Amino acid sequence: MSLINNFPHDGIVTINRVILKPEYTVDDLQERVAMLCENVKTYHSETGFVGGFVSLNSGMVSNEGSTIGQAVESPMKGKEALIITFWNTFEDHERSHQSDTFQPLFEQVLELCENGNEEIAYEMLWSGAAYSAEDAQAAQAAKEQYQAA
Repeated sequence: MSLINNFPHDGIVTINRVILKPEYTVDDLQERVAMLCENVKTYHSETGFVGGFVSLNSGMVSNEGSTIGQAVESPMKGKEALIITFWNTFEDHERSHQSDTFQPLFEQVLELCENGNEEIAYEMLWSGAAYSAEDAQAAQAAKEQYQAA
């Protein structure tokens, strides 16, 4: 089972890191990004766009998964967001940015950004959804059976 339906095994993931300027709110970000995302879905679903999501820094820091100290809360809480999109190819992504309907909406999002914008494209190496409870139990049983071998 794939994590993003219809995402090709050799697809491209792009990540934008947005740090809000102090004069803007998360509501401003949500409104502008919603307009941008609706545009991409409408005009690029047939030309390489597969899916995406936007996430906001919650402030929580995993002390179990971090090796850089035992932080209590991220200083970027409520100020940093990631816009992550999934594409068939990098060329498909680049063409979307050249669209006349996309550019004005993109500029409105950039107005919010304290950090400008750098969008990095990544090649997918692995993705997957969680097992069902039944499949997880079968996988655990197989591990126990064959790990000793």
